[in-house]
Amino acid sequence: MMLLKLAWHSLGSRLGTVLLTVLMMSVSVFVLLSVENIRQQAKDSFQQSVSDVDLLVGPRTGQINLLLYSVFHIGVPTHNLSWDSYMMLKQHQDVDWTIPLSLGDSHRGYRVVGSEQQLFEHFRFRSDHSLEFASGQAFRDTYDAVVGAEVAASLGYQNGDKIVLAHGIADTSFSRHENHPFQISGILKPTGTPVDRSIFISLTGLEAMHADFPGANTAPDLSPQSVTAVLLGLHSKIKTFTLQREINTYSDEALQAILPGVALSSLWSMLGGVEQTLWVISLLVLLGALIGMVNVLLLSMRERRHELAVLRALGYRPGFLFALLQLEALLITASSIIVALLALWAGDIWLREWLLSQFGLFLSESLLQPGTWRLLLGIVLAAMISALLPAVNAYRQGLNTQLR
Repeated sequence: MMLLKLAWHSLGSRLGTVLLTVLMMSVSVFVLLSVENIRQQAKDSFQQSVSDVDLLVGPRTGQINLLLYSVFHIGVPTHNLSWDSYMMLKQHQDVDWTIPLSLGDSHRGYRVVGSEQQLFEHFRFRSDHSLEFASGQAFRDTYDAVVGAEVAASLGYQNGDKIVLAHGIADTSFSRHENHPFQISGILKPTGTPVDRSIFISLTGLEAMHADFPGANTAPDLSPQSVTAVLLGLHSKIKTFTLQREINTYSDEALQAILPGVALSSLWSMLGGVEQTLWVISLLVLLGALIGMVNVLLLSMRERRHELAVLRALGYRPGFLFALLQLEALLITASSIIVALLALWAGDIWLREWLLSQFGLFLSESLLQPGTWRLLLGIVLAAMISALLPAVNAYRQGLNTQLR
């Protein structure tokens, strides 16, 4: 207790310098924790862009390519799978539900996705979150459209607005379906997934848009001929690999079934270079703060020679002086961590909705993950190791300094 009281008063006697050191270290710890937290949250959000899907089926291609254009709407599918193959999947005894996806059109740079009502019933992201409407409802009529949160916010759309879709995925298209405008029937809440940047219409509406006839509901036959990909949910997950093998060896058409979770993990591993770069930058920031703390402690030693001599005259051993410097470094580090955690907590409250709407980054309620505790322990250990030099210096001065 005496050691703690003495360390506290010693720091208080140099309050200005100590506060600046705490501020410097707090900024460093805040940057390190923020990068680590955002890195982990981005990874989790990325890998849970689609969840509770047992198999993703499409034309035979690479699994990353299939994942990119069907889930993230990046790239162009080479070809579709036939409607007969889709019906085979839908009617399979092991399949509980299906979500067909048909791509190839856009609206002012945003992808148009043709699907069915099952999308709003079975699509899940972040483990168990389903799609929710900020306003309106799912498409019911042929020319209804549901828009994601980012589409509605950036283009200023509201329910009831008319939109004209275009063929292809370019920002500017000269092949616009002017004769078949769609009406927005619903706007989805933000999800932090590619859903926010998508426009959803029915497969019937997609066929009607490409049909050469006037009017909304006068087409004789709007049956889809093909789809781009299919999301499958099975009655039993035990059947996943059996059905995957059956689809991959399907003789009537070259199909490919992949596990979305495995493909998402593989895709994230390709981004490991960016992740490691952010981590190294954060560590360098923390290293600079630790060097600054050591420098402050070393400079203070010149002013504390008389103090150390008094302590030796009072009977305190050199080991006590060593422990005193270590405890001071520990108090500075602990104060910096507390300030950084408070700043991180406040930033989470103020920026949560903004990060979700602007960057699609969802932050979980718990900021302190198991990895965060290990990181904080590592920071404390690094600070104690860094403080060894001034502590040893204090120990030596305790042996040699005499009161004059």
